[in-house]
Amino acid sequence: MDGGAGGGRGARRGPDAPPALGAVLGYRVYARRWIFLLVLSLLNCSNAALWLSFAPVADIIAHHFVLSTKQINWLSLIYLVVSIPSGVVAIWVLDSVGLRWATITCAWLNFAGSIFRALPSLAIGIEDPFAFLMGGQSLCALVQTVVIFSPAKLAALWFPEHQRVTANMIGTMSNSLGILMANLLSPTLVKKEKDIPWMMGIYIIPAGLTCLLATACLWDSVPPSPPSAGAARCSSERFLEGLKLLLHNRAYITLAVCFGGGIGIFSGFLALLEQVLCVKGYSNEFAGLCGALFIIFGVLGALVLSLYVDQTKQFTEAVKIGYCLTSVVCVAFALVSQLQGQTLALATICSLLGLFGLSVVPIAMELAVECSFPAGCGRARRGPADGPERAASGAVHLHLPGWRGPPGLEGCCLTLFFHTRYRRLEAEARVSCSIQDDVDRAPQLVATP
Repeated sequence: MDGGAGGGRGARRGPDAPPALGAVLGYRVYARRWIFLLVLSLLNCSNAALWLSFAPVADIIAHHFVLSTKQINWLSLIYLVVSIPSGVVAIWVLDSVGLRWATITCAWLNFAGSIFRALPSLAIGIEDPFAFLMGGQSLCALVQTVVIFSPAKLAALWFPEHQRVTANMIGTMSNSLGILMANLLSPTLVKKEKDIPWMMGIYIIPAGLTCLLATACLWDSVPPSPPSAGAARCSSERFLEGLKLLLHNRAYITLAVCFGGGIGIFSGFLALLEQVLCVKGYSNEFAGLCGALFIIFGVLGALVLSLYVDQTKQFTEAVKIGYCLTSVVCVAFALVSQLQGQTLALATICSLLGLFGLSVVPIAMELAVECSFPAGCGRARRGPADGPERAASGAVHLHLPGWRGPPGLEGCCLTLFFHTRYRRLEAEARVSCSIQDDVDRAPQLVATP
């Protein structure tokens, strides 16, 4: 167990000094919060890797199972289709069932899906392999929305205010690392059709490990004592009442529409990058390199930016600047991708797109909680994280010469119309000031005869 959340950051206290605010309020942080974050990150990574594991070797998979390329594409698209109806259900699950049981259930579903989809390559005599492949992918798809919404909830309930953004970043970026793993691992493992069972078995390992850790190591949905005043009130609203609050919150709606559209563009970018570049003469390997650069620089940028925002609390400034720079880079990609022989320029643009765009995703998630507090944190995350539902729109725009318009328009709208108070930080500051006044008066009250 770590020390009190309110101590350790100020000057050294003498033996007669009043206790730290964290101790007075009963706020504490627990070391096992990092175990919870590890399990959730592994689950997010495994689920994302299962999502796109077939895409890099679609032609070999199709030939081996005697399927069409369209059927193989649906093994990835099912994630996006399932996310539409399951999004609201995922919010209710997080608010009603609790973070622990939601994570354990999702870990088992993810593990079961990874086994179910591997049966056609491990068993002999299965007449309809597509049904098993799609069934397994569908089970994994049910997990996606819950694990995408969970990092903000976990950060709010288990982490102190100076670690929330960093914890959210770790949980959120693990999804991108899973996508990167799929794009690198599948082509490495599968050179011929005989390698497919080996690939299927490899993807079961992280899913099984996550299931074991979730079942054995997660004990509580919330810590015995909250780490902050915001954590104590994070889920204070009922489900329907919280949704009504969000619908009447103009700042939240603006953020949800603008940033959700941006995530949709990124989803389309990752899904169709190979098709966009290959028609201009670029190789599959180069398209994969551009996708990898996008994710790598996005994760590195998110790490640096999250540490900075955790200390400065400049959520709005970080999101607006990142979104504006992303809009500029989107325009550059739309122009340069129409040219041939621009490998260095395209690699640089994809790196910058990840650095400016992907890095602000966890910041936007925390900003959604700040502007919608005290609505449940998993519920507040729904808008900025609804990119999968918009991926089809993003994919369409990505094919058009004018696809650079939507990111630029959304960036302008976010910059001009998004203004908000940091409601959670304000609530925590009010509680701290009130208790500090009581602590300051306590010696006087004791001395009074």
